[in-house]
Amino acid sequence: MRPNPPRLVTVVIALALIVVGLSVTVFPLDFVNAALDLVQSYLGTNIEVTTQIGWLFLFAGDALLVAGSLLPGI
Repeated sequence: MRPNPPRLVTVVIALALIVVGLSVTVFPLDFVNAALDLVQSYLGTNIEVTTQIGWLFLFAGDALLVAGSLLPGI
């Protein structure tokens, strides 16, 4: 099996998910919290990011990287 390199968009989205997941679960990062507040104010939502959502973001980021390397075009 030959894995393909994932596209840059896939890598950027996966890294963003992983950074947010790490910020919520392991150690809080101020710039991530400020960015989440900015995005939520722009969208007009008020979603609380809990620890379970942080773990889900970590899993989704890793799964996206694996899918991007195994499936062509992702």
